[in-house]
Amino acid sequence: MAAAAAAADGAEEPGMEAEAPELPLGCSGEGGSPAAGTSPQGEERRDPPQASVSNGGDAEGGRELVELKVIWNKNKYDVRFALDSTGAELKQKIHSLTGLPPAMQKVMFKGLLPEEKTLREIKVTNGAKIMVVGSTINDVLAVNTPKEAAQQEVKAEENKKEPLCRQKQHRKVLDKGKPDDVMPSVKGVQERLPTVPLSGMYNKSGGKVRLTFKLEQDQLWIGTKERTEKLPMGSIKNVVSEPIEGHEDYHMMAFQLGPTEASYYWVYWVPTQYVDAIKDTVLGKWQYF
Repeated sequence: MAAAAAAADGAEEPGMEAEAPELPLGCSGEGGSPAAGTSPQGEERRDPPQASVSNGGDAEGGRELVELKVIWNKNKYDVRFALDSTGAELKQKIHSLTGLPPAMQKVMFKGLLPEEKTLREIKVTNGAKIMVVGSTINDVLAVNTPKEAAQQEVKAEENKKEPLCRQKQHRKVLDKGKPDDVMPSVKGVQERLPTVPLSGMYNKSGGKVRLTFKLEQDQLWIGTKERTEKLPMGSIKNVVSEPIEGHEDYHMMAFQLGPTEASYYWVYWVPTQYVDAIKDTVLGKWQYF
């Protein structure tokens, strides 16, 4: 009995807990504060991630980047670009910044920038200056002397007096008659643009021309035997058309590329069923802009 009592004296009383060990002082010097890096419950506390600051030599998506200064037409653009991208890819980036089509760009870095090589291969470094030379289609078409502009305004007033298809400049093309390979027309019907280019038409010089609508690129391609002009849809300010007298199932049509009549690109013998679809597509009356 005495031994049992002695054991009982050394045991903790029911309901009593062992005294908690004294916690070390925190950074604030207060004994009751939790230790740095842990929560009050004893779990590890993680500080919020810090925003990283890049100097242009870091990686993004696993690609090493370089900071460039692109200079075009007195404008400067700060660009972060992948070192292993090619000159052709840089031209596409410049196009997105300036609206200047790649085909009209002259990109300079220690000479003309090679399209097939990467920026790393031509030793582009952080902070490099990339000079771009070139004019947009609108800028080129807008270059007219005041005298020429005045003459065009006079002609425009005179031309208002008669239908377009009777005017001398159009008559010389229309008098050639329909092209042999003209596309069939359906009068009184509106159709969507076909999946193939519109062909079998003439331009103002009487040469064969075809229209290709690159919807995924927002571009209109005007192709002739000599070359193909790739026009951004946004560069076309207006579209005018008029039925051809005696052949009302075909239209003559013009795409306005600049502020004067000289900037109109004329196309003849457009099948009437596609006229409205062309206007809606080029002028962005559906899901374009």
